[in-house]
Amino acid sequence: MAQLWQGRASKAVDSRVNDFNSSIRFDARMIEQDIRGSMVHSAMLGRQGVIAQSDVQAIHAGLRGILDDLHSGALSIDPAAEDVHTFVEQTLTARIGDAGKRLHTGRSRNDQVALDLRLYLRGEVEHLQTQLRELIGVLCTQAEKSAGYVMPGYTHLQRAQPVTFGHQLMAYAWMLLRDLGRLRDAQARMDAECPLGSGALAGTTYPLDRFYTAQELGFAAPCANSIDGVSDRDFCIEIAAALATCMMHLSRLSEEVILWCSWEFKFIELDDAFTTGSSIMPQKKNPDVTELIRGKTGRVYGDLNTLLVMMKGIPLAYDKDMQEDKEAIFDAVDTLELCLRTVTPMLATMTPLPANMRRAAAQGFINATDCADYLTKKGMPFRDAYKCTGTMVAACIAAGKTLEELTLDEFKQYSDLFAEDVYAAIDLSACCEGRTSYGGPTKASVLHQIELVRDQLSKGATVAH
Repeated sequence: MAQLWQGRASKAVDSRVNDFNSSIRFDARMIEQDIRGSMVHSAMLGRQGVIAQSDVQAIHAGLRGILDDLHSGALSIDPAAEDVHTFVEQTLTARIGDAGKRLHTGRSRNDQVALDLRLYLRGEVEHLQTQLRELIGVLCTQAEKSAGYVMPGYTHLQRAQPVTFGHQLMAYAWMLLRDLGRLRDAQARMDAECPLGSGALAGTTYPLDRFYTAQELGFAAPCANSIDGVSDRDFCIEIAAALATCMMHLSRLSEEVILWCSWEFKFIELDDAFTTGSSIMPQKKNPDVTELIRGKTGRVYGDLNTLLVMMKGIPLAYDKDMQEDKEAIFDAVDTLELCLRTVTPMLATMTPLPANMRRAAAQGFINATDCADYLTKKGMPFRDAYKCTGTMVAACIAAGKTLEELTLDEFKQYSDLFAEDVYAAIDLSACCEGRTSYGGPTKASVLHQIELVRDQLSKGATVAH
């Protein structure tokens, strides 16, 4: 295929430059958006009297035919084309003649690609939001089932205080709900301004109705500055940042799942359908899904960094550097989509092991704070209660006991303030249920959190709570 810009040059471009310059292998995925933009642009040209209505009809029929043939397999995208815009326009012209040559009137590939990319990302971001809602729903379902399963809460990866498995899962539900909000916010800003009609950078002398095209394409308004219209890639960066943040949250969750299903923790059992084995060790059941998510997170970080570095030093308006935007943002979108598609059923089919969680909670002395609080409520200064309880914990560790296993006489060796009610005070379930501050680990609190999150999902809202 010939280049759209041929005419000034005195000789053909070296084939190696053509190969280097080509973007068809990755921008071909935007062909439906390119055709949609072309149909709206040509309709506007006809409304404005820039081209004849007969040309508009021919263009629309030709574009619909191209799309139908692509879907049926009767037409394939030519890998020799410079880009998707060239392929569509030249295929159209070959089919309908001169009317096809009028399609590009009042338009540049600079504003065309800026539009196509926004339209494509709109659909992808909406799909990712649907996937995130599904994942958050799965976390809520699992949290509801395990709202009373006591487990150790950790700081510094050391057993710290009692929480429930449901409480832990809901922490990730809130993270992902914020991710949902970030994607929605990024999409809203992207949809605020339509670049079509900006031309190469300085608009056009044709009487375009940019408000019409913006409205027809689902944008709030045309961009107010034509230079900004073609040179803006903030929307790519903002979406990539939201994707990277979401991947970070998935990676943190993955790290916990990897720990939880290890023999050292054994808090959960993953379904066989979402684990792999070893080629040499028959006993292995590896959490490959979560390990891959953890690894792919760095890949999405790299995509974000590519976009930031690409844009940081280029002058206005369009520069060829900006062709690098698509591979980075497409990869980030594809990677998160793949991770969400796999992790959601994995979490939906996992089985919590509450007895193991409870055993780890008891052995971790995570009720020590509650024991100290018990003495404080009996009148002992907190610092003395803290020291007393620490001494008891050290003695229990040496004896291979837990606080719950001490007899009342043993308790009284440390303080006469201890009475029979100490056992209720340091019961692990009671320790959870006693933490009644808002957002805490009580069963009622976890169920309330689930209700709040489900309410946000049903309303399509962000994270107001």
